[in-house]
Amino acid sequence: MAYILIAEDEAPLNRLLEQNLQLVGHRTRSVFDGAAALALAQQESFDLVLMDIMMPGLSGLEVKARLPQELPVIFVTAKTATLDQLQGLRLGADDYITKPFDILVLLARVEAVLRRTRKNTTQMTFGACTIDTVARSVQVDGVPVELTPQEYSLLEVLALNRNLALSREKLLELAWSYDFEGGTRTVDMHIQRLRKKLRLEDHIRTVYKYGYRLEADPIGGEAP
Repeated sequence: MAYILIAEDEAPLNRLLEQNLQLVGHRTRSVFDGAAALALAQQESFDLVLMDIMMPGLSGLEVKARLPQELPVIFVTAKTATLDQLQGLRLGADDYITKPFDILVLLARVEAVLRRTRKNTTQMTFGACTIDTVARSVQVDGVPVELTPQEYSLLEVLALNRNLALSREKLLELAWSYDFEGGTRTVDMHIQRLRKKLRLEDHIRTVYKYGYRLEADPIGGEAP
């Protein structure tokens, strides 16, 4: 996975970003001001920088102007004015996310930037199952397994948000279209199929009265 620098002066938000990025498999380093962000970015080889604009010392815009153009940057900021967004994009920022935000949306935007800049692995393995998100292919013990488009879409959402508990409603939102008229029972049915087809009984965990979580390292025992 990717090595990501988090530059955010609000300690609770910095920690939230760190925890969720690590949960889905990324390595992170955290700083709380612009000067520290610039110094660390110049010392280490990061795949992506998540950076606030309003920070003590150097602003995020000032830091971005001094970073190599090839280093991807996503601004995460409370500054919502169009002028601020345009300034960030003119400096070469790869994305611009305004606070408050849904953490799953942020993770998806991180994944999109990493894919676009080829800074992320395209393969993920859970037990005997290997997923290639570029080829949109799935194998079990090296043997290709055919999934329906909807089964694959659900699997990819679970995989990209691995180790995070996702409600049935959120899975419907992310893996099905917004105009889907079916109920959450269809999520349960597709989960059962994925567990059976891909031998993921020990990896796709049921979160009681909530939804599901795809675990990279299962605790053990059979999933309810």
